[in-house]
Amino acid sequence: MGEEHDFSKGSMARNILAMAIPMTIAQLVNVLYNVTDRFFIGRIGGGASSLALTGVGIVFPIINIITAFTNLYGMGGAPLCSIARGRKEDAQAERIMGASCFMLAVTALVLTAIGVAFMDPILWLFGASQDTFPYAKDYFAIYIWGTFFAMMSLGMNGFINCQGFGRTGMITIAAGAAVNVVLDPLFIFGLNMGVRGAAVATVISQILATWWVMRFLTGKKALLKLRRECVRWQPDILKDTVQLGLSHFMMSFTNGVTQFAYNRALSGLGGDVYIGAMTVINSVREVMTMPANGITGGAQPVLGYNYGAKENARVKKGILFTTGICVAYTLVAWGVVFLFPHELIRIFNDNPQLVEVGARMMHIYFFGFCFMALQFSGQSTFTALGRARYAIFFSIFRKLVVVVPLIFILPNFMGVEGVFWSEPISNLVGGSACFITMMLTLWRKL
Repeated sequence: MGEEHDFSKGSMARNILAMAIPMTIAQLVNVLYNVTDRFFIGRIGGGASSLALTGVGIVFPIINIITAFTNLYGMGGAPLCSIARGRKEDAQAERIMGASCFMLAVTALVLTAIGVAFMDPILWLFGASQDTFPYAKDYFAIYIWGTFFAMMSLGMNGFINCQGFGRTGMITIAAGAAVNVVLDPLFIFGLNMGVRGAAVATVISQILATWWVMRFLTGKKALLKLRRECVRWQPDILKDTVQLGLSHFMMSFTNGVTQFAYNRALSGLGGDVYIGAMTVINSVREVMTMPANGITGGAQPVLGYNYGAKENARVKKGILFTTGICVAYTLVAWGVVFLFPHELIRIFNDNPQLVEVGARMMHIYFFGFCFMALQFSGQSTFTALGRARYAIFFSIFRKLVVVVPLIFILPNFMGVEGVFWSEPISNLVGGSACFITMMLTLWRKL
């Protein structure tokens, strides 16, 4: 069966699933970039596995901030590209893709320079201790040089998906992740490189993914091509791209800020073992949220295309279908975490203290996880239909207005457990507010 490129035909459920299934697989495989690193790092011998895992966990908020800039241009430009395709404005769609590519490249070079110049103070700021700093630096000192490839592969892959080539976009992520899985044990254990080996494997996999993306977008199969004359500074397009991408930017950026806040609070309340537990919980959360991200990511180009084609009734059907699938999935995910917390922790590390602390905190952290589905659905709908202001607001609201203050307030009444209760409270408050607002605004207009 060929890949679908005209989303105004056929059922909305079929079109969304045709995009969502390969994108979900791609999202799950994408988790392997970081989760695979954590899996093998958690098995470094000599009693250093827990410290190494915690040290690498210090770096992940920084990686989230780098990903935020990737999303700013990649996930800001791709929905605009979908809307332009729905309006049959292919030349404009190619300009949008070129402008996003240019900004991804420039921003990557700037972030690399900042990371190299201020590496030590950044790591201390993000919660490194005397014991974990060497591991954090070993990983980050290599990872930062792959920033260009990390941003280009992930950011430009969205322009493959928005053309309807969901399976091709999946291959981009899958190929890179497969290389990472193979190279991690080779470099970490075979060549005895430890944490540095994990970073080297990740960078090599990102280089491969970038080559694949660029080969496709400049090749014959692409409906919209990445043309050299379009890869330039285009302020008129950049303004719309940034406005729409700000919601995804803020989601990743505030994730980084939140993880930073978690690390700072836990370093004072529980020390390295709690930071290590939080690193594992974040790994599990990435795995659990990726299917929902894949579903909403698959829905976005379909919703955007039909919105651009003025097929509002189809857009409403797509919103209902996406929401239902997300709610059902997050209920199942919550059940898995509730029933098997110890087993999930042991995937990454079998230190008895870390397993016990992590399992107890995981029960708290994932409580009411199904409310997160409302945030996924509302946020993606706002983005797909070009309602940037709402998407940006709710990105900021859940993390910065609700979670971060609670991280530092609740421990005064609940001890270290209060840090972890901040997440379920934010899911309930932020998710409900986002979805209800979407229904009262966009749904009524449709």
